Amino acid sequence: MKLEFRENKLDAILGLTDDIKNNEKRFSSTENTIKLLWNRNEEAVQLQVDAISFELLPNQIVTTTYLQHISFSQSELPITAFLFNREFYCISDHDAEVSCNGILFFGTQDLPIISIPEEQQKRFDALYEIFVEEFSTPDKIQGDMLQMMLKRLIIMSTRLAKEQLIVKELNNDQIDVIRKFNYLVDIHYKTKRKVSDYAELLFKSPKTLSNLFSIYNHKSPQQIILDRLALEAKRLIHFTDKQNQEIAYDLGFNDPAHFSRFFKKMTLLTPSQYREKAEISS
Repeated sequence: MKLEFRENKLDAILGLTDDIKNNEKRFSSTENTIKLLWNRNEEAVQLQVDAISFELLPNQIVTTTYLQHISFSQSELPITAFLFNREFYCISDHDAEVSCNGILFFGTQDLPIISIPEEQQKRFDALYEIFVEEFSTPDKIQGDMLQMMLKRLIIMSTRLAKEQLIVKELNNDQIDVIRKFNYLVDIHYKTKRKVSDYAELLFKSPKTLSNLFSIYNHKSPQQIILDRLALEAKRLIHFTDKQNQEIAYDLGFNDPAHFSRFFKKMTLLTPSQYREKAEISS
C-alpha cells in the first residue's frame, strides 16, 4: 500500500505506506522529507541510520529527518512509514513542541525511539485506519484534514516521548531550552563551536546550559557541538564523493590538517582510515 497527498502550488507532500522499503521510490518525491517509522510487526526489524544499525521493536516508532541517511537494506519485514515535508506541515505556526523543530524531529545525534504502550495501541491503530480512509477522500478540504490528523499523531507521539525520553526532574521550560539548543546546533554547528554562542542565542548563560544538560544527558553542551560536527564529517565520508580537503572546508575548517586532527580525536581514526573502513563495510 502506498498513499500520497500532494499540493503542487506549495510543493507539499504527505505519504503513507505499509512497506517503506519497497514503496519509497514510488512516491513523487522523498527529498527533504521527515519520516515516522512504525514497526507494526510482531517481531523486531533492523534499520540503519547514518550507517549505524539498530533494532526497532514491535510497536515502536522512530522519527528521522532529512538530515539523516536511512537504509532499509537489512529490513526483512515491512515497516509502516508516514513521510512529509515542511511545506505540508510546517507552513503553519504550530506549537513548538509539536512543530518540525519539536522534540521528535531535531537533535539528530540521538534517535527518538518511543514505545506504544499496550493500553494506547488501539488509539494508534484507529488513527492509522482513519488516515487510510481519508486518503481515499479527495476533496477540497482533504489536505486540511490530513494535516490535522498528522498533528494528532505527532501530539500522541510527543506525549510518549516526554514520558519515556525526558528526565522527570526537568520542567517544560527546561525541556524547551534543551530542544532549542539541539535544534540550533543542527543549524549552526559549522560556524558556531562554543557553548557561549548558543547561550547568547537562547538568552541563557553557558553555566545554565551546562547545568541543564548535566541533569538531562551525560553529554555536555560542548560535547554535543563537537559530536554534531563529527557526525556530519562521517556522513560526508559515507555518502558523498567529496575528498577530505573538501569536507574540511565544507565544515568550516580553514586548514585540512586541523580537520584531520579533530576527526582523529573524535573517532580515533584519520578521515582516510575511516573512509577505508567504511568502504570495506559497505
